Amino acid sequence: MQRWSSFGRLLGSHMAFIAPFCVAAGVLFPDVFGGLETVVPALFAFMTFQGSLNNTFRQVVDTFRHPAQLLVILGVTSVAMPVVARLLAGLLFGNDMSLVTGIVLEYSIPVAVVSFMWVGMFGGNTALGLSCVLVSTVIAPLTIPAMLQLLLGESVQIDTVGMMVDMLFMIALPALAGMLVNDLTHGWGSKRLSPAISPACKVLLMIIITANSTEISDYMRNLTPELVAVALFCLVFASCGFLVGLVIARAWHLSLPTTVTMCFDCGLRNISSGAVIAAAYFPGEAMFPVMMGTLFQQILAATFGQGMQRVVAEDRARTDAMVERGLSASGHDDD
Repeated sequence: MQRWSSFGRLLGSHMAFIAPFCVAAGVLFPDVFGGLETVVPALFAFMTFQGSLNNTFRQVVDTFRHPAQLLVILGVTSVAMPVVARLLAGLLFGNDMSLVTGIVLEYSIPVAVVSFMWVGMFGGNTALGLSCVLVSTVIAPLTIPAMLQLLLGESVQIDTVGMMVDMLFMIALPALAGMLVNDLTHGWGSKRLSPAISPACKVLLMIIITANSTEISDYMRNLTPELVAVALFCLVFASCGFLVGLVIARAWHLSLPTTVTMCFDCGLRNISSGAVIAAAYFPGEAMFPVMMGTLFQQILAATFGQGMQRVVAEDRARTDAMVERGLSASGHDDD
């Protein structure tokens, strides 16, 4: 068991290096890994179950009773970022409205389901993370058409039923099951079961990243200078999402777990839903900015996660040093 846990910690501590290799494998070998897409919903469900073992129903209810942080995340992801994306994309790529549309769509879609896994992996506030994913997905059939109409003058109809069914099986039911197990076992699920299956979830995350990356293989093999510019824009703007969440949390003097959650939830988007909408309602070129999220999001998540871990380690080292100096000083005073 100790070796299994050590294996999980090893994967988690090197995810910033592992994620790019997973993306590269999906891009270079789509025929090999493309078939894995059919099992991705089931993998998501299992990972949601594992993460929810660390929650209780009371924690989730408390999130809704004190929703300030939840509302800020939703405001950033559903309003602020789509508006800024429209302004910047219009300035940089205004001669190609298909690309502008894809960029706006990319930053109008709900918070990614996978954000919940990253939040759990790096010790975030999983109750807040779960609530963000659920609420963001529930309101998406209203917010996405509203933002596209307001910013682009485009009218779309979202498959509300399909989105709700996906959310039910990938998020809601596994989350309820995880919290139920934890509550009924009086914490055994959090203390024993969750750590036991956590390393497996890190392996599953690698599979998910690889499978999702197969969808951008054709685009990466047919790049033009303009598409390269769009890709760089998506990289920078996606980074800003993580940074905005981090800056708001630090300015608000929030706890480290909540800071982790705000960082990931402001930075990660549900690429699958965006790809479905782009394919159904817009020219093929609009798909490219959306799919760039697959290329960059997981790498950025791993990078920001590693950065926050280093900050935590440094803070703990400074705190321990201060405590030791205080004890030493106290010892001399006693003498």
